[in-house]
Amino acid sequence: MLTPTALDDKAVGALVADATAAPSMHNAQPWHFTYSRARRTVTLSADLDRAMPLADPTTRGLHLGCGAALLNLRSAAAHADHRAVTTLLPDPRTPTVLATVRLDVPREPLEVSLSALHSAIHERHTSRYPFAERRIPDSIRAALVEAAAREGARLAFLTTPHREAVLDLLLHAEGYDRMDERREAEQRGWTRDASAQSPVDGIPDYAFGPVKCGGRAPIRNFASRHHVAGRPYADFEQRPQLASLSTTGDSAADWLRAGQALQRVLLLATREGLASSFASQAVEWPDLRWLLRDPLSGPGYVHMILRLGYGPQGPSTPRRPLDEVLTITS
Repeated sequence: MLTPTALDDKAVGALVADATAAPSMHNAQPWHFTYSRARRTVTLSADLDRAMPLADPTTRGLHLGCGAALLNLRSAAAHADHRAVTTLLPDPRTPTVLATVRLDVPREPLEVSLSALHSAIHERHTSRYPFAERRIPDSIRAALVEAAAREGARLAFLTTPHREAVLDLLLHAEGYDRMDERREAEQRGWTRDASAQSPVDGIPDYAFGPVKCGGRAPIRNFASRHHVAGRPYADFEQRPQLASLSTTGDSAADWLRAGQALQRVLLLATREGLASSFASQAVEWPDLRWLLRDPLSGPGYVHMILRLGYGPQGPSTPRRPLDEVLTITS
């Protein structure tokens, strides 16, 4: 049996630093971690001060981001040889407590497959750049589908005509967003001018990517109607490779499972040399979200549309300091 890394405060901080490298809606980082030394347990809670009441009124998106952070935490724990037990929503009376991860549980199997993904945690960055018109091999697609299934979710690569319908829905969603001044203001509140400040959250302008002047790839324009000096123009893919992530249910637990599945897919994709971005605009409008389902795949709830392909990884985006997101108790 391997001896786990000693769990002093520095080691706990390293685990949480890995967890917080996860993506979240507009990089809001809506999480807080508490570590109990006596119970050797990390508790993940939602930070509702970082919720987005207009774009994410149910906090489904917030749960996805926290689920992604939870998957990173599990991967980091496995990499440090900690045998862990994860419990979702451990206290129904306190719905903001999303999960607990108890470490060094005797006879619990080590999550070796998650340990193997650890190296990708800090390599994965959302890429809002053009991807090559190069098809992802079937073997990698199958591996990504399996990765989602291991966390209780379904990943399906979109094919025509469903892909065309989804691209149309994404265009509709972008139009809805532009016509909703309050939503535009909410999104703008999470963008950052990196030349004027040193951001710890949100989307810095250097991560907006180029302005799309051609192609059909769905790219959220975080600059909205504002000009960003020096931002280039580029043509994107005509045939973007999109995949939907869904679960059979639509409860808070399903959202957390979907977030873990999303991150597991992203880490494996990164390890396989793929870049990724999110096309979540239509998911944020309930009437459009329902239409995103593949009519051939049966019932289910879509949580994310992923864009995957061969291209540059995006730049690293800022993270909140550990003393803001981690509390250690005796």
